[in-house]
Amino acid sequence: MLVGKVAETARSIEVMWKAGLIPFPRIDEGIHSLIAMRKLGPFAAAAGNAARRDPSAVGLVDERGPLTFKELDLRSNALARALSERGVKPGTVLATLCRDHRGLVTTALACGKLGVRLLLLNTGFAKPQLADVVEREGVGVLVYDEEFTELLSVVPDRVRRFLSWVEGEVPRGIPVIDELIASTDDRPVPAPARSAGFVLLTSGTTGTPKGAPREGTSLFSSAQLLDRIPLRAGESTFLGAPLFHATGVSQFIMSFALGCKVVMRRRFDPEATVAGVARHRCTALVLVPTMLQRIVDLGPEVLSRYDTSSLRIIFVAGSALSPDLGNRATEFFGDVIHNLYGSTEVAVVSVAMPGDWRKAPGTVGRPPVGCRVALYDANGRRITEPGVTGRVFAGSGLSFQGYTDGGQKEIIDGMLATGDVGHFDGDGLLFIDGRDDEMIVSGGENVYPIEVENLLVEHPAVGEAAVIGVPDDEFGQRLKAFVVPAAGASPTADDIRSHVRSNLARYKVPRDVEFLDELPRNATGKLLRSQLG
Repeated sequence: MLVGKVAETARSIEVMWKAGLIPFPRIDEGIHSLIAMRKLGPFAAAAGNAARRDPSAVGLVDERGPLTFKELDLRSNALARALSERGVKPGTVLATLCRDHRGLVTTALACGKLGVRLLLLNTGFAKPQLADVVEREGVGVLVYDEEFTELLSVVPDRVRRFLSWVEGEVPRGIPVIDELIASTDDRPVPAPARSAGFVLLTSGTTGTPKGAPREGTSLFSSAQLLDRIPLRAGESTFLGAPLFHATGVSQFIMSFALGCKVVMRRRFDPEATVAGVARHRCTALVLVPTMLQRIVDLGPEVLSRYDTSSLRIIFVAGSALSPDLGNRATEFFGDVIHNLYGSTEVAVVSVAMPGDWRKAPGTVGRPPVGCRVALYDANGRRITEPGVTGRVFAGSGLSFQGYTDGGQKEIIDGMLATGDVGHFDGDGLLFIDGRDDEMIVSGGENVYPIEVENLLVEHPAVGEAAVIGVPDDEFGQRLKAFVVPAAGASPTADDIRSHVRSNLARYKVPRDVEFLDELPRNATGKLLRSQLG
């Protein structure tokens, strides 16, 4: 056990050194980073370290232009001081309801410098979800974009409000953080005794999202995000995935820690994203699968207008990446697909690198250094045979320690349940077969929707597809497919059924087929199956 731990630590150090996160032999830099992380948390520590190493390096580009790491550091000093003067102090929970821009980033840095817990709210919230989360998490301060003003009607008056992005008329009496920054001393504020961390929210495809806190993260945990994703110091990352999502926030923090320029937009636009990659010579592009779908659907004529040869990494996570979509992206962009499997609670589970994807399209690869993954049957017995489906459990130094409401995921052998089922192939590559609560039992046969969905999107007339189980008097459940036709295509229900019948077992053929203009998804692109029926 001890030998294995030492080997894992040595491997983690090697990974971080290769990426440029540990500037060997400057051990003092590593010690400084550890102290800063413990006191300030990952956002402020990463930005502060980058500012100290190269004050003139550009750290952030949004629709209002570039900001250097030094400018971000000074802006966050001023905002931290202004918030402190207005009663924001350690013990406060500060929530953000912001799109991706400098106001959100500056607020995150200021929270770290004040020892205030940051809660990243989903911009796709409806009023009931927002009201529930604000109450449950004990939010005392809310920083928000002006466009969400009406949504805040459900937030209690006791919650202090600050505006982070204004395009229209400023509501009377609400301070604007840009004005606070401009009118406040930007000298450093005293560092807190320790970081209060930040809270991510689960996707919330059903009910109110749960809070998953992140605090006390070890510097060595960074190796899990670098072992199979070759980010390098001083490069550029285009952040398409929103910062409130685990995919976006993890790659934002990692890019800042490496002193990389992060390019972001308030709203995702596929062509603007490709143009931004070309303009800023980005080496990494961070997306959820629906974003990659919209980029690929631009077609070669549009995509070829932009020089994206700088891209080494297209980082995809957040929901399942179909073999068809991954292959289409690879055909145009080359061997750059890095398909990460994880969750808000577990963080990183495994990553498929380009070679893995070429070998086995659809795989989520292997666990990086410091991560464990195993499969168990319904009785808690470990599954080791290739091709046998079981419940997926995973563990790492980035796994959370429980929800903010006191709840916890099921644990076996020190690993958390991901809520998914999957299998390993003969080479040890992991495949996710679906959610363990989405299995359809039709006539005594088990069907996981993802297998049928992946097949359907391979049909040239199908753009997107979803499959659910609906009640059936004879079989208990029958399969129903919801299909979004590809542009210019008009498939029939018989076309859909025939395609499945030619490739899968009879009991996997959808009896019902409904055509839609679009599938219902949340703000991060996850399918809302509960809205299909």
